[in-house]
Amino acid sequence: MSISVASPQVGVSFDDTSVAFSSKSNFQLKKTYWLFALMNQPWLVKLGTFFIKLALLLRLPVKNLIKATLFGQFCGGEDIKECNKTINNLAKSKIGTILDYSVEGEDNEQSFDKTASEILLTIEKASQTEGIPFSVFKVTGIGSTPLMEKIQAGEPLTSNEQAAFERLKVRVDQLCQKAHDLDVKIFVDAEESWIQDVIDQLAYKAMQKYNTKKPIVYNTFQMYRRDMLENLKKATHEAKVDGYFLGAKLVRGAYFEKERQRAYESEYQDPIHATKEDTDSDYNKSILFALENRDVISICLGTHNESSCFYCIELMQKLNIPHNDPHVWFAQLLGMSDNISYNLANAGYNVAKYVPYGPVETVMPYLFRRAEENKSIAGQSSREFLLIKREVGRRHTMKVIH
Repeated sequence: MSISVASPQVGVSFDDTSVAFSSKSNFQLKKTYWLFALMNQPWLVKLGTFFIKLALLLRLPVKNLIKATLFGQFCGGEDIKECNKTINNLAKSKIGTILDYSVEGEDNEQSFDKTASEILLTIEKASQTEGIPFSVFKVTGIGSTPLMEKIQAGEPLTSNEQAAFERLKVRVDQLCQKAHDLDVKIFVDAEESWIQDVIDQLAYKAMQKYNTKKPIVYNTFQMYRRDMLENLKKATHEAKVDGYFLGAKLVRGAYFEKERQRAYESEYQDPIHATKEDTDSDYNKSILFALENRDVISICLGTHNESSCFYCIELMQKLNIPHNDPHVWFAQLLGMSDNISYNLANAGYNVAKYVPYGPVETVMPYLFRRAEENKSIAGQSSREFLLIKREVGRRHTMKVIH
């Protein structure tokens, strides 16, 4: 099946800034404008990141400044209760919330237990809140990364390491069982290739147990990996054979530089596609494959790529899939690509925003990555800034006219 990736026939425009920023007051819009204007300067992002890290290290009183700028743009609050305002605001525009506990804790059992307990609270919150369609967790938040690396490498474990792995498996099962019992869909986030096999095994075991009647557990497929399209097809075949539903969150990938660097240093074949075009091609092929196998696959497109979103909704029209089909979702990060999220939701598609939360000091690594991403992903900050600038101009013109 061949469909162009940016047909105007889909009835959705990602350039409609009046819809994209409809939830923002003039003050909020101007504040966002200045933030992205600053983030659009790579040297300023680098300098600002350095001084924020230094200020936090020296315990200088910068928390309120951070909350009013970076944190306020990309995070929902410091705890679940603080996120209520964001949850409600998104719900008014028919956009769901995915509460993402983004604290990067220490690599010890106490921290893992604390993180698991917090994720259980997000699942309970989702079960009580119509505007929260998914929960999410990272396996490295509830288990040791070096341990998973050792397991994937096939190295023998000590008795203590085996016991730690058993505790990790219990935590994963605890989260997935809670999601199943409360009828909340839950994402297992993807991570680096050298631990991803272990994460996959945990995710598929949970699917076999909890996805027998409907998709509850979703694994994440990073399509910038050369092997991921085949992995998706293999996972689909196994789900059909074993009689469970496959939940698949489709992303491009978040560890590009780390993957390339490790492959180079360790002298093994780079697992990442050679070009962005190859990644885009596999991403769209995965959408087509999933929609054609929607009797067993439910998908969420975790993407800021407009062409892939257009491609998906064109396919949905071609295959007579309703806009609000419960097995097809789109998701973007809070504070980014509102032109995609709000216009899709306005057209009746299922949309959710990842809403990170946690204490300011412990969420800063996440925020630094967002700042880096904005200046490195194909001119993302320039695109965001252009759209915000356009909406500021449109509102000014409307004000002059009226």
